[in-house]
Amino acid sequence: MVTNLRTWAGNLTYSARELLEPQSLDDLRRIVAGSTRLRALGTRHSFSAVADTTGDLVSVAQLPRRLEIDAEARTATVSAGLRYGEVVPELDAAGFALGNLGSLPHISMGGATATGTHGSGEANPVLASSVAAIELVTASGDVVRMDRDDESFAGAVIALGRLGVVTALTLDLVPAFQVRQEVHLGLPAAAALEHLDALLGGAYSVSLFTQWTQPWEFQVLSKHRTATSQGSDRAAAAGLAEDLGAQPAEGPWHMVPGMPAENCTEQLGVPGRWHARLPHFKLEFTPSNGDELQTEYFVDRSDGAAALAAVAELRDVVAPVLQVSEIRTIARDELWLSPANGRETLAIHFTWFEDTAAALPAVRAVEEVLAPFAARPHWGKVFTTPGATVRSLYPRLADANALARTFDPDDMFGNAFVEEYLEG
Repeated sequence: MVTNLRTWAGNLTYSARELLEPQSLDDLRRIVAGSTRLRALGTRHSFSAVADTTGDLVSVAQLPRRLEIDAEARTATVSAGLRYGEVVPELDAAGFALGNLGSLPHISMGGATATGTHGSGEANPVLASSVAAIELVTASGDVVRMDRDDESFAGAVIALGRLGVVTALTLDLVPAFQVRQEVHLGLPAAAALEHLDALLGGAYSVSLFTQWTQPWEFQVLSKHRTATSQGSDRAAAAGLAEDLGAQPAEGPWHMVPGMPAENCTEQLGVPGRWHARLPHFKLEFTPSNGDELQTEYFVDRSDGAAALAAVAELRDVVAPVLQVSEIRTIARDELWLSPANGRETLAIHFTWFEDTAAALPAVRAVEEVLAPFAARPHWGKVFTTPGATVRSLYPRLADANALARTFDPDDMFGNAFVEEYLEG
């Protein structure tokens, strides 16, 4: 067994026999073709057992680096093992950008795509939506490329590692742009819920933060495309936050109480490149807190205010074990296993203290009050939602399972997580 190989937060120790790190594509193909049980491993930023296996783990981080920009097609083909923070400066230098980024630049391109990771913004879908093509090594050791012309492509992008080991992604690009961040503190919750859609839709990206305590209030982090950039937006979210009673932050601010603000990307309205403002955290610093657990649930945006009010009723259970919650929007997509499949989405995120025994009762309570809203748990976070419930939340699950059987008839890429939450 791999000795002490754990998730980023240390909440889970992997069960794998060995971690394999091939140096070439041919080495990877030989490893895959000779395996009976295998899972791909990214940067280990998941909190769930989604990547675990009783067989071997394989990392593509040591494969030859690829970052190929096609300026005419406005695409970039990148190694799946590269982290977002390693890719985006080169895209920017070439005059291009990705339409959205997650809050952490530390995560790998392949891992973030496979698990439905997202950023924020009512017009911004999950990160996997920018994928125009994928290259992967299948169970037979063959290299396969799939793109949007393939009828099953919507089931191959967010596939939780079930189709093979992804080695490269081709991503849609947009012209590079600038962003500025505004922070407003102390927004009364009643006002926020009354104007929730306008608030969340008032900038390119908006995040609301709360600890659910009394008096219940939100902190607002809005990210605005600057007026000198193509497609600039008005400072609607910032202005509305002030109109509703929030106050502009007087200095740099970290969303997790007690953490140093220097870890965060620059705020206070200072314009900067898209890749230096869309993430919450800088690549060279520990993101968030580090000592934490995370859960996240996705509901229909039309249910957003009611879902938030329901969670607020649990403040006596949630607040004592919580560091902070973040609320974001995600645009609808049609990817089969996406958390935003088929609906405009509100994401409700919880960063708990690193104490599993203390956090799980709160997790279960949150899941209970969000159940009427058909809340989908994040594949890569801690959750206790029953497998049958999870399976009922994805209309294209049968198609996703059929696709997995086509690519991997012997279930080499399966694991206990897949069996419980996808196959039943």
